[in-house]
Amino acid sequence: MTTAQRTNKPNVVFILSDDQGAWAMGCAGNREIQTPHLDRLAATGMRFDNFFCASPVCSPARASLLTGRIPSQHGVHDWIRQGNMGDGSIRYLEGQIGYTDILADNGYVCGLSGKWHLGDSMTPQKGFVHWFVHQSGGSPYYNAPMIRDGQTVVEPEYVTDVITDDALQFLDRMDGAQPFYLSVHYTAPHSPWIGNHPELFVALYDDCPFESCPQEPAHPWAIPNPPWGTDWRENLKGYFAAVTAMDAQIGRLLDKLEEKGLREDTLVVFMGDNGFSCGQHGFWGKGNGTFPLNMYDSSVKVPAIFSQPGTIPQGTVCSALVSGYDFMPTLLDYLGFEHEGSAALPGRSCAALLLGKETAERDRVFICDEYGPVRMVRTQEWKYVHRYPYGPHELYHLAADPDERRNLIDDPLYREQVELLKGELDDWFVRYVDLNLDGVREPVRGGGQLSLAGPAGKGKQAFS
Repeated sequence: MTTAQRTNKPNVVFILSDDQGAWAMGCAGNREIQTPHLDRLAATGMRFDNFFCASPVCSPARASLLTGRIPSQHGVHDWIRQGNMGDGSIRYLEGQIGYTDILADNGYVCGLSGKWHLGDSMTPQKGFVHWFVHQSGGSPYYNAPMIRDGQTVVEPEYVTDVITDDALQFLDRMDGAQPFYLSVHYTAPHSPWIGNHPELFVALYDDCPFESCPQEPAHPWAIPNPPWGTDWRENLKGYFAAVTAMDAQIGRLLDKLEEKGLREDTLVVFMGDNGFSCGQHGFWGKGNGTFPLNMYDSSVKVPAIFSQPGTIPQGTVCSALVSGYDFMPTLLDYLGFEHEGSAALPGRSCAALLLGKETAERDRVFICDEYGPVRMVRTQEWKYVHRYPYGPHELYHLAADPDERRNLIDDPLYREQVELLKGELDDWFVRYVDLNLDGVREPVRGGGQLSLAGPAGKGKQAFS
């Protein structure tokens, strides 16, 4: 493609992984996992090492990325268990503006290849005109149930490759007449792991010591009898293989952009929906890997890389605190679009950081997180977790205890710090919560969402 054919606005390719811990990349310092193409992406852009999901489970986190709203504003408080398919389909984000709506209104061709998991999967939503999606949220990697051209299909091939093939076909159709936005939402590295990934990638980890995933003594809140079983070594081989197989497909996407001469004209973002523990803290899973639900950094921190050579400084690492609810205002600001409803949103643009402009304002930011009645506030130095209504609560001094080993909540020396953080947490949520959708009133246990939350649910049981 010649320079004259290029659009004025950058194209966007947004790649989203599923259940990938921030620790699960070579460029993040993990010497065991093989991610050469994610490392390549980080070398050509900016990696954030303090990027947090808005909720440590997939559907709420994804809804927050798309709408800029926290779960207590968009009403998705757990992974969507019902409402994906059939007569009971529910459009959980009906009437809410997503950033793709704004891009579509401004001339972008919007495509989605992969996981949607925000309800009524048969119906293209939020400005997408290309819609190749998973019927629900997860499945085995072979014979995955998908929706293609408005029809339900079973894809016999490895679904990570199938999603990529579809995304590459979308890119091949783009002729430069309009800018494009493409979401590539992998199901990787979500379970299942054993017997679900090409042996080529599994064999890479036959001799791996997995020192990056220490199998600690069982957490007292760990969920018993997990669906993936207890063979931690085979599961780790599968988890790492899923990441590496996805990484290979990300390499194909980057190669296609370079082949078409679009790399410098395209913002490429890689992110995870929520974090994941593979034995860290003595459990496997994310926020619902324990009950009570947890807010450990391994659950709430996600990988995040932004790359557009020639615009974003290359090979840089940013340690500012950023959340998934910051993504929508950041992307719109970066692309030069405004959103009339931005004043009611909690997020703030960090586009200046992407352009290499350090701002003192971001240094003072704190991050809030929620999962039903569990809420967290985190600064660079401290973390406070409050469980409504009765606890247990947690306080960690991250500067001295980065692995969150010593809960200081009952230490009288830190009472003032607890009060300070609790006050900030309360003030922030009062400012942004929609009382009709407030998660503290919902019995969220991590078993999935069944219907609309709050009064919109018409009294139906909303959570499993």
